[in-house]
Amino acid sequence: MTGRRITPLFAGTGAVLLVFMAVALLAPWLAPYDPNAVSRDAILAPMSSAHWLGTDALGRDVWSRLLYGARVSVFFALAGAACTMLLGAFLGVIGGYFGGVTDRLIQIGVHIFQGLPGMSLMVALAGVMGPGTFSILLAVTLTSWTSFSRLVRAEVLRVRYAEYVEAVRALGAGHGYVLWRYILPNIMPSLIVLWTVRIGTVLLSVASLSFLGLGVQPPDADWGVMIFDAKSYFRTYPWLLLAPGACIAALSIAIQLWGDELRDYLSIDEEPWREG
Repeated sequence: MTGRRITPLFAGTGAVLLVFMAVALLAPWLAPYDPNAVSRDAILAPMSSAHWLGTDALGRDVWSRLLYGARVSVFFALAGAACTMLLGAFLGVIGGYFGGVTDRLIQIGVHIFQGLPGMSLMVALAGVMGPGTFSILLAVTLTSWTSFSRLVRAEVLRVRYAEYVEAVRALGAGHGYVLWRYILPNIMPSLIVLWTVRIGTVLLSVASLSFLGLGVQPPDADWGVMIFDAKSYFRTYPWLLLAPGACIAALSIAIQLWGDELRDYLSIDEEPWREG
């Protein structure tokens, strides 16, 4: 993309993401009801002015649970992608900069984890550790760090042998100074783009774990939990499933498109950051 400019798609998807972020932050003030409040008199109530999206099988307001579900989903998506980036970037920098036996050992780990089915391993890890915030983040991180490690290692290898880096090292600069002053600034744009793309993947992974009963646990409001609760009533009350499903799809698509536009805006050539 020549001449950095903000395209309509870049601005539009960015606006969608800002809306989801605002809803996640302001859910306690936007939700008309307590998301976990049970009402026997309003079980499976249809959409109305009192309940915009009706109520679920326990009489809980679907609209309120949808808003609170954004808080949980956005948190896990951002936190999971951040943990994945930190682990992958750390191992990529260490391996690419120091090389030798350290790099070979890290690459063995990369090949091992790449050869394992990601979703199956994630389910297995979450099942062994049990439901909980820590187990979700750990399962997501251990099954997704390889793409960051590959990217960072390739970028570090490219920068490490540049003439200006060799000149600084010849003048006596330490490893820490070279990494902080020259290596990290050069790989940061690619890291940011890969992080944005990873957010959408983590969102889908966490929703899948919640649907399987290995993620966020009821009665907490979460889009994956809402889909699981609604599957038995899909034929007669389709909006119970379609509402959280539409939110997951809209947020995931917006993140993916915004990440693609950000890559073009930052003029990152090709796509080494995409996971194969």
